[in-house]
Amino acid sequence: MTPSNNRLDALPRRAVLAGGSALALLALVRPQSLHAQQSGALPFSFDTLTEEARQRAAAPSPAPEEVAPLFAAMNYDEYNHIAYRPARARWALKDVTWRLMPFHLGWLFKEPVRLYEVADGQAREITYTSDDFEYRGTLKDRVPAGTALPGVAGFKLTHPMNQGDKMDEIVSFIGASYFRALGQGNAYGLSARGLAIDSGLPKAEEFPRFSGFWIEKPAAGATEMVIYAALDSASVTGAYRFVVRPGVETTVDVTARLFFRQEVEQLGVAPLTSMFLFADVNRLGFNDYRPRVHDSNGLRIVREDGDVIWRALDNPRALSSSYFAETRPKRFGLHQRGRDFDDYQDSGARYDLRPSVDIEPVGDWGTGKVRLFELPTEVEVHDNIGAFWVPDTPVKAGDAREFAYRMHWGRLEPDFSDDLAIVTATRSGIGGSAGNEEPPDTQKFVVDFEGGLLGRTADGDREIAPVLTVENGAAENITLSKLPDGRTWRLVFDIRAEAGALVEMNAHVAGFGRKLTEIWSFQWGKA
Repeated sequence: MTPSNNRLDALPRRAVLAGGSALALLALVRPQSLHAQQSGALPFSFDTLTEEARQRAAAPSPAPEEVAPLFAAMNYDEYNHIAYRPARARWALKDVTWRLMPFHLGWLFKEPVRLYEVADGQAREITYTSDDFEYRGTLKDRVPAGTALPGVAGFKLTHPMNQGDKMDEIVSFIGASYFRALGQGNAYGLSARGLAIDSGLPKAEEFPRFSGFWIEKPAAGATEMVIYAALDSASVTGAYRFVVRPGVETTVDVTARLFFRQEVEQLGVAPLTSMFLFADVNRLGFNDYRPRVHDSNGLRIVREDGDVIWRALDNPRALSSSYFAETRPKRFGLHQRGRDFDDYQDSGARYDLRPSVDIEPVGDWGTGKVRLFELPTEVEVHDNIGAFWVPDTPVKAGDAREFAYRMHWGRLEPDFSDDLAIVTATRSGIGGSAGNEEPPDTQKFVVDFEGGLLGRTADGDREIAPVLTVENGAAENITLSKLPDGRTWRLVFDIRAEAGALVEMNAHVAGFGRKLTEIWSFQWGKA
């Protein structure tokens, strides 16, 4: 793992999944290949979509489609005065338990996305008019009835999951290549993307977008949904297939077939985007009644050899990056640990219900790195955490790549009965002992491990010992002890470093000839 501290501004505000004026002035849609306006059906398959993507890659990326200025200038409040009429949801039939509902164009979402229904190998475009939406507030009476819309901003799928026949939101796609899903009992939190290009680099990031979706019509009693998507940007085209299965853990099987128009400096596969504002590790400077504010608090990696890394997240002063070299990782993902309401005390945001997400690679991805980057932010509406796979093989113009993986969305609770103890807390503060004056270059770190064989080991057992490595600093006053609860072990140490140092730390507890805990990892920038 290697650190980096290039400066970069915070990510833009996250897309809000809410559901314009002068709609009659919208620009007409430009017909393009599979996106062409259709009065009838056209044959469709994943291979057809793939071939379309291959052909598009041989030509420059088309200019973005434009909508009328008044529509494009819609603000957040105006956008939230538009609501889709639930009675018009697709497949609102007695024997089909899935519903498809679109998001309206406007605000941040200015490029039309087209939706198609696939049945019996034939695709038909799903068109919408202003009659499908309710316009409230300042938009009321300003939108002519029956106005044809050139597309939508995205869509969501609902299906019973939590309470009997009650329809629950399962997955939504809106904005660039962003999408989110929910497991049982979850509230929306972190997001995924179809692809990341040059994300977290000291240069302009490129945002590929899903320009169209082909959604298989569900059969009666269907428990999964199949979605296809076309991806486009200046550097790449792509054909995607998603298979969504809701449950305690909602799984999304992803197949991405990519064709590159030009060289890409950094390809980010299976990217995740989240937010970490503050927690026990960085409370200083936040005058807030809540003890924690974050969608995720750790990057978890299950390595090929069975080791598990827990990289605790931070809100740094400058862009901070960590790279974890892997050959065939079993899983990696951003997790939310801490599932009690008291951990957050936020009855509105309900951070205790935010999902964790694991990426499970399918097939041989070759060698590469799991990259984590953290950006500074002062407010929780900014996503400042990114994680994705970066292949070692450079991407050249004309290349074709395919990646397959399974996403797991849900609580993803740690298994405390497993032999490996889990990191349950990361805390930090001024070094030294209480009441003793210490030099300002000393910082204390406190890491708690719970469960596993370690949790069943008696305090003072000489078979166990902490293993701590530090780069760009030195560890002092290292102690390991069992807490009064009888199941948690606490590792405490001070770090001494020079001003401006970026300190990389890794720690675990070993004993009986093996690792007894996850490998705790953290990066600390000394002011």
